[in-house]
Amino acid sequence: MADMTPMAGPGVTPQAQLMQMAMGFLVPDMLRVAVDLRLADHLAEGPRTAENLAGTTGTNGTALYRLMRTLSAYGLFMEDGDRRFALTPLSEPLRAGVPGSVRTSLVMILSDYFVRTFHDLMYSVQTGKTAFEREVGCNLFEYLSTRPADAAMFSDLMIGFHGPETAAVAAAYDFAEVKTLVDVGGATGNMVTKILARNPGMRGVIYDLPHNEANAAALLAEREMTERVTFVPGNFFETIPEGGDAYLMSHILHDWSEVECLTILGNCRKAMGPKSKLLIVEMVLPEGNVFHPGKITDMVMLAIPGGEERTAEAYRVLLEKAGFVMERVVATDSAVSVVEAMPA
Repeated sequence: MADMTPMAGPGVTPQAQLMQMAMGFLVPDMLRVAVDLRLADHLAEGPRTAENLAGTTGTNGTALYRLMRTLSAYGLFMEDGDRRFALTPLSEPLRAGVPGSVRTSLVMILSDYFVRTFHDLMYSVQTGKTAFEREVGCNLFEYLSTRPADAAMFSDLMIGFHGPETAAVAAAYDFAEVKTLVDVGGATGNMVTKILARNPGMRGVIYDLPHNEANAAALLAEREMTERVTFVPGNFFETIPEGGDAYLMSHILHDWSEVECLTILGNCRKAMGPKSKLLIVEMVLPEGNVFHPGKITDMVMLAIPGGEERTAEAYRVLLEKAGFVMERVVATDSAVSVVEAMPA
């Protein structure tokens, strides 16, 4: 696979590195064209030339060749000596309907209203407010609540973006003592079903807005979890179901400001028993200058939902304000950690 890291090392000037960073805007636009043209699906049965693909995709053969040649330099396709292009491990997930497909996730990430939002990042930096709300006219979750198709795509986006994390969380944290796991804001159940698959004696509860119920039912049926997981519709800003041994929030708190997080955590605290555990799955940011993917998603949080990624110390302070004691941070074989807390 091509090296996707910024240029660095002997002989590479700061000017060259800055130019590479600035030209990076071309990559998502090229990827969007590849997704829209379904190039990966068209190559599923074997290598084809750009000229051959041009007739299928309604494109100019020479221009399509230039695009695919460039994407091949990023590892998306593989060109042979006869100018034919083939799939690579990087492009396989672009196919529709295959296990691990991220096609619908990329359609949403590269959609016009997401792109417009990031082009307005300056507004968020200047005001601390979400560019998404200024561009679209409402916040992200209000937008999704009235658009079932987009809500389904957003759930697919979360599965595609955070997919590898579910198995990593299930493997890294010991759920042996948990009999009932309440997944607060659990969407369609991707996380809770993966955890239950490793813990046969556990039952699960998905707690989320009503518009997710139908898609959750489909996923539960697909994963043969219908008898073990219950979907409870509701709003975590109002109340949270009681009776859980552990309450899981995966990529929930990062969507919200401190005030909103304290409301969510307060409702969770009310629902929990004295020995219940709170498990927060998030990209816990490292201190200092080290790169971490959470520092990129922090910009997404700033521009779209209005939340933020946090350090371990920031979580400790937040949890203390909400009446919890942070017990530990459990690393996983992915970008996320599990922040474990107990009622104070």
